[in-house]
Amino acid sequence: MHRHVEWDDPGADSVLSHFEHDPTGYSEPGPGDILSARYRGRVVRIRVDAYVDGTSIGEVAAIIAPASGERQESVDKLHRGDTVRLPDDKRAFEPGPANDSADDEDP
Repeated sequence: MHRHVEWDDPGADSVLSHFEHDPTGYSEPGPGDILSARYRGRVVRIRVDAYVDGTSIGEVAAIIAPASGERQESVDKLHRGDTVRLPDDKRAFEPGPANDSADDEDP
């Protein structure tokens, strides 16, 4: 049984929006692929088992707090190992590393 998830809007990190203008780079996910989405501010990685009509079905492989990179076993009612459905319009790119240090800036 699939756990129903109200995914966060991926906003500027939307995979679907990114490839809207360059569809040659977009491909449908297949079994074993790892996709990312957002849930309650966390990055959730899903290992795809199946892809049906614009929706990936798979297992939650990781839940990550983006600011710290800390992996979590759960957030609210979503747990690592749950089977979920992820529509293409909720797929998101992984956030880049945080750059809070002024030491990294060029003089």
